[in-house]
Amino acid sequence: MARQSAIFCFEDPHSPARRRLILGLAVLAVTGLAPALVAPRRAVASPMFPFIPDHYTFTHDQVFSAVARKFPYRRTLAQVFDLSLVNPAVGFEPDVNRVSVSADVALTSPFLQQPVNGSMTLNTQLVYDAPSRSVLLKSPQVERTQFGASAADYQQQINAALAVAATQLLDNYPIYTFQPDQLSFAGAQFEPGAITVQRDGIKVEIVQRSG
Repeated sequence: MARQSAIFCFEDPHSPARRRLILGLAVLAVTGLAPALVAPRRAVASPMFPFIPDHYTFTHDQVFSAVARKFPYRRTLAQVFDLSLVNPAVGFEPDVNRVSVSADVALTSPFLQQPVNGSMTLNTQLVYDAPSRSVLLKSPQVERTQFGASAADYQQQINAALAVAATQLLDNYPIYTFQPDQLSFAGAQFEPGAITVQRDGIKVEIVQRSG
């Protein structure tokens, strides 16, 4: 009978025992000591600051969506080439910690007997820019090109034009910008650390800012 009374005591919303239980759970949740009561996160929280994840991971779809906003790309380069880049694709190169971007290429020029169609692939590193709080594509380089035989005599000029286009298109281009509340908590400031290209995503570590 005493056991049954204890159960009813916790079920009574006005009982002192129930109020103590609710207060205790609230304290645990606020201090971060009750992980089972906190909604799951995509990244593991820092032990010292449980509301700041220790990393963010950007998926292939997220990176592609950011890059795709730059396409189609159409420019006249050096008053010689009319260049069009369409149908972008994104790849991850974990061995060299870079991201690749490929696209279909169409070129016309007075120096070419007919329009030239082909493809190009560039790769780029990733850096964090503190003033803008953004992860940027940096220093894209043309990795390979593929064109038909009709463009063989002008391959050097085409490659030079594509190198210029790659810089104009993606150099210092942000693929993600952090919101201020993603990098601060309870007066402590955080910032992205190491950026690692993995096979299935881009991992950006979050570390406490020094100084």
